[in-house]
Amino acid sequence: MSRDTIAEIITSIRNADMVKKRVVRIAYTNISESIVKILLREGFIENVRKHRENNKDLLVLTLRHRRNRKKPYININLKRISRPGLRIYSNYKRITRVLGGMGIVILSTSQGIMTDREAREQKIGGEILCYIW
Repeated sequence: MSRDTIAEIITSIRNADMVKKRVVRIAYTNISESIVKILLREGFIENVRKHRENNKDLLVLTLRHRRNRKKPYININLKRISRPGLRIYSNYKRITRVLGGMGIVILSTSQGIMTDREAREQKIGGEILCYIW
């Protein structure tokens, strides 16, 4: 039985965000590194660093939270779309826009893992991994 590393990443971030935990540790894989780089670039997380513990590589993420208590807390919403039992593919013309373009779609393409905007620019389709808004 294989593990769904993408679902584990999404669940870890979602759970930490719900309890307003600032730091999340996830297992390091090439896929998790690519997804975390996208989250960092898009501003959903503040910082990421690679950490080695007990001969295992980990990624330590610092989530972005509001420090001003007068304004409402903003959640990171993540939804897994394609899963091992049901793969969802799309060409670049039919990639859905999350919240009218305010959110992002992460795709696995032949050119690597990228956002929906990058895939549309390069005119590449692929497997829809998750939605983030």
